[in-house]
Formats: sequence, structure tokens, C-alpha cells
Amino acid sequence: MTTAPKITWPSLFTAAMYGFMYFPIIVLAVYSFNASRYSASWEGFSLKWYRSLFQDSRIFSALMDSLTIAVVAVAVSAVLGTMMAIGLAKYRFRGKGLYRGIAYLPLIIPDIAIAVATLVFLTYVAIPLSLGTIIVSHVVFCLAYIAVVVASRLQNLDPNLEEAALDLGATPFQAMMKVLIPQLAPGILAGCLLAFVLSMDDLLISSFTAGGGANPLPLEIFSRVRTGVKPDINALSVVLILGSALLSGMAEYLRYRSERQRRG
Repeated sequence: MTTAPKITWPSLFTAAMYGFMYFPIIVLAVYSFNASRYSASWEGFSLKWYRSLFQDSRIFSALMDSLTIAVVAVAVSAVLGTMMAIGLAKYRFRGKGLYRGIAYLPLIIPDIAIAVATLVFLTYVAIPLSLGTIIVSHVVFCLAYIAVVVASRLQNLDPNLEEAALDLGATPFQAMMKVLIPQLAPGILAGCLLAFVLSMDDLLISSFTAGGGANPLPLEIFSRVRTGVKPDINALSVVLILGSALLSGMAEYLRYRSERQRRG
């Protein structure tokens, strides 16, 4: 005879927290299929808001701006973040601890502080705001996230493999490119996926550094919801949530697989 599991206060608290976080998302997803233009009542299942979304040229233009920003920022950050993680792990130099702390500051500084500081700097050096200034500002925080993920991967690698390559006649650059980088590839890819999601979702920093002609997707969504959330925005939110969840799941899977390969 089996006994029913006991309900404890920690489990109730955990369930309440998950409900608080995810119940609004579930409601949003349900009402994205509502035939009614208003969310106050349910008038039947319909896909018309998804059809309306995929026919909206402004949304697709904003999406292309966001994809351009995210892809370029992540590509630059992947190179710089990997080199930074390798340099901090393998080399000793004066001020290394200070540099490490400054490099990882974007992880803990509020976005509003980064946004204001970036805007003040761009204004001081008289650089006009544009799509390029958004990309540069996104590199700031993408770089830190990728460096952290790559650094954690570096700590679990066997340094003897790179040393063996050097003993066999490889140059330091060849040993890095043919031995070290392939081992770091899962960590680099996982960091890039994480940074890509963060860049696509960023609103605050983009709003401070966007100029004329630059309209990333978060800014387009924000401009539309100020007068009330429309059903097509519900549909767009569901698509973005699914896309972000897919990329985050891929990053976690790559991390898990690399950990299993290391332990095996």
C-alpha cells in the first residue's frame, strides 16, 4: 500500500513561485488564440492573430534589425570573450585581478547604469546614435557572458593536451587553434546562444543607444503596448518565448553533453 506524498511548506512555496512566474505566460499564450480582439472574454479558437502577425511588415523589419544586432554583437563577443577567458586563465600580468573584476562588471551592474553610461560616452565623443551604437553597447554585456561560460569550460580541461601539442612541434597559435579551441567549442557555442537570447530581448540599453532608422524588435513591441496589449502582440510574445526557450534549451544541452563527455 502506497502512501500519498506529504505536502510541505517548501514545496507549496516553490509551487507558488513557479505559478507566479509562469501563469501569466500561460494566460498570454491562451489568449493569443482568442478570436476576440479584446482579452476580457473568450469568443472561440482562432489563428487570425498569427496570420496578422506574419503579414506585418513593420514587425519583420524590426526583427531584422534585432537579428542584425544580435548576430554581429555575438560574433564579435565570441572572439573577444574567448580570447579574454584564455588570457585570464593562462597568463599572469600586473593588475590581472582588477582587469578580471572590470571585465565581469556588466554581469552585476544594472542595465540602466550601462545604458546611461554608454549614452553619456557616445554623446561626449560626438558619435551619432545608429544601429552601430546599439551593436557596440550589446557587445559590452555579451562579451562578459561569453567569457564567463568559456572560463568555466577552461577550468575543466586537461592542460596536458596543449602541452603535448607544443612538445610535438606545434606553435602556441597552432596548439590553441587545433587543440584548445575545439575543446572549448561547446562552451563557446553555449555562451553565444545565451548572449544571443539576451541581445534579442534587450529593451533598456537599446532604447538609450538607438538612433534614427534603428528600430529593434523590443522597441517596436514597447511602442505598441503603451496603449494596450493587442492580440497580435500576444502571438508575437508566444513566438519569441518559444524561440528563446529553444535557444536556451540548446545551450543547456550542449553544456550537459560536454560535461558528460568530460566525465566519461
